[in-house]
Amino acid sequence: MISDATQTALDAALAARDIAGAARLAEAALARGEVAPMLFNLAAWAREEAADYAGAHALIDRAIAHAPDDLYLLTARGEILLKEGRLAEAMRTFDGVIGKDPGNAAAWLGRAVVLETGSSLDRAAESFAQAARLDPQSAAAFAGKASVAGRLGKHAEARTDAARALMLDPAESTAHCALARSDIEEGEAARAAERLRGLLRGDLTPHKRILALSLLGDALSKLRDADGAFAAYCDSKARFGAMHAGAFAGQPTHTDWLLQLADEVRQVGGKAFAAPTVNPVPEEAGVHVVLAGFPRSGTTLVENILASATGVEALEERPTLREADQRFYADLDSFRQLAEAESTEIDRLRAAHWHYVTGSGITCGVPVFVDMDPLKGMKLPLISRMFPKARIVIMRRDPRDVVWSCFRANFALTPSSLQFTTVESTARNYAAMMTLIQLCIEELPLSVHELRYDRLVADFDATTRALCDFIGIDWTPALREFNKTAETRGVGTLSVSQVRKPLYDGGGQWHRFETHMAPALPILAPWVDKFGFEP
Repeated sequence: MISDATQTALDAALAARDIAGAARLAEAALARGEVAPMLFNLAAWAREEAADYAGAHALIDRAIAHAPDDLYLLTARGEILLKEGRLAEAMRTFDGVIGKDPGNAAAWLGRAVVLETGSSLDRAAESFAQAARLDPQSAAAFAGKASVAGRLGKHAEARTDAARALMLDPAESTAHCALARSDIEEGEAARAAERLRGLLRGDLTPHKRILALSLLGDALSKLRDADGAFAAYCDSKARFGAMHAGAFAGQPTHTDWLLQLADEVRQVGGKAFAAPTVNPVPEEAGVHVVLAGFPRSGTTLVENILASATGVEALEERPTLREADQRFYADLDSFRQLAEAESTEIDRLRAAHWHYVTGSGITCGVPVFVDMDPLKGMKLPLISRMFPKARIVIMRRDPRDVVWSCFRANFALTPSSLQFTTVESTARNYAAMMTLIQLCIEELPLSVHELRYDRLVADFDATTRALCDFIGIDWTPALREFNKTAETRGVGTLSVSQVRKPLYDGGGQWHRFETHMAPALPILAPWVDKFGFEP
């Protein structure tokens, strides 16, 4: 219960819109032993503002324990989960609130931010639009609409929605970032840099400061200010790393995990992962293509090229192996059980995979299914055991361009993206992935086709004909229309703006940052040489 004195003081603070003062009063009341959902919620807000998301989460859970059906508290919990990077849990929370109250604008807004953070941009746009319809005075909803429109290359729409957001709230930072992004894309990088510097002088939440710094890096890069751009990217990434430093506590880093997997494959031998026989699954595709490599290597581009062919359906970056992952990739002990797993268990997991695929909208028994995920290269031992007839396509792009692009990109939190906080740690993660993939190619009974991004750009038709021959499909001129396919299908990765354009050569961008990449270059040199790129 809240004492009368506390309630009076809280009412006065909230009436004056002094949320920080109300939060301090709540903290003091909790310390005196007073208990009420309102007190926990205000104290959680203060923790959230200080980027202590674990502390905020604990407090909001205590509030929900006292009021389990309070939709306001449940929405607040979703917002904290979002900031913790726990997107799936946040999505379930917001969807739960919407299921109980379809007119809850705050939950629709939270859902939209989850989808945008996960790069499901078309779905995010729909949820932002719904939030704006339900609450036409929500600057955040219109700013979110602007942000997504800008990322999709719809800059006129982005400017209209950003203007609406800023009319409602001139300090709406997401709207300013959306305008800056459109300025960068439309050749007004100097104007974007000026806007972003002004924004960064203000009071931003940690997440929004990270985004603004990343965009400032993009603007300065366009202006050929390599030193300034690198400094902005470094600041953004350092803040991202610090914010999520404890996100995967108790687990090996993603880089160490890749190296551990490689050591296990090396010790056991590739033959251990051969599948003796597999039983057919009614839902499975005629041809199963796994498209992998590394983030920013061109997998989204190739996925949409293949999706332009007749009889081909594709999914991008979906957890199609979720149950098998949980079984064999939870830790090193579980991975060691993969080679010895019973065929009945493997069949069950194959069935779960195809059930997930068809449940995601892929036609049952489609002639060709493309499972695109740049990080599925680390699953090649599992794929070898579960799908012995799968066709594996590995993207190859200049390692220096890949690492530079991963370093400067603003990814959602994952174990791998947490490695992209410096150019050196990004390079080490890349090298670890390539070590594992190369070992699997050499040791496992896999059917593999390596596709070079630079050759795709230089000779599209010849390169895609060879790809089609490997998969066993007919080449058609429709493959050249991949950008129209991407527009129709929707793209949910950071490559969305590039893949919706006609083919262009995005290689060589690392050259302007060669000095800044000095710690990474010796790590990448063996792979530059092995893949045949110019030193």
